[in-house]
Amino acid sequence: MASEAHGESAGLTFHPMDQFIVKPLFGGDTINWYTPTNVTLWMGLTIVVIFLLLVVGTRGRAVIPSRIQSVAELAYGFVYQMVEDVAGKDAIKFFPYIMTLFMFIVFANFLGLLPMSFTTTSHFAVTVVLALAVFITVTVVGFVKNGTKFLGLFWVSSAPLALRPILAIIELISYFVRPVSHFIRLAGNIMAGHAVIKVFAGFAQITAVAPLAVLAITAMYGLEVLVAFIQAYVFTILTCVYLKDALHPSH
Repeated sequence: MASEAHGESAGLTFHPMDQFIVKPLFGGDTINWYTPTNVTLWMGLTIVVIFLLLVVGTRGRAVIPSRIQSVAELAYGFVYQMVEDVAGKDAIKFFPYIMTLFMFIVFANFLGLLPMSFTTTSHFAVTVVLALAVFITVTVVGFVKNGTKFLGLFWVSSAPLALRPILAIIELISYFVRPVSHFIRLAGNIMAGHAVIKVFAGFAQITAVAPLAVLAITAMYGLEVLVAFIQAYVFTILTCVYLKDALHPSH
């Protein structure tokens, strides 16, 4: 009886974080920088899906668009309007970069919701690169366009003179915290949602609570579909806000 109880408890054992383990595609335990992994695979699939939508799907651009062309045009107009409204018309030159950023994140999030898939945006290694790329790009653009005037971003001229040095320090710290909050927000939200779904899936193995667990999984999955889009939107709109600061640094 003890062995059966142990077997039952072992059968109910689940590890929500196992879904985030990076594994080599072709077996083995050693992972080097050149080793193809499940992360590599799903990042590649994300790029392929984006290519199929934006390039192949719009190849025969028609006056009456197909469904694929309509989706591509909707995404294009959505991001274009976001850049123009948030960062200004002079930021339109950065639209290709921001469009690429949004499409990569949103499709990586959506593909991660497929059964047996891997969510690349749940890993800090991916989101750190995305956030640092934005941070470095914005900083370089700020200094190239404005020179030393870019430092005016940290000098609150509207504040009393005695408070300006203190506010400058606070502004400087908050500026360098930007990439940290940028990448943690994306990876943290995606990872948390997937972990909760896996926990409910574990409870679905228990007959007594299986119906409630299935309902919870369905609700969480629907919520994660929404979160997948919202997190891509938040990451992109913050990029536009940071770009606006680089183009117009004065308070």
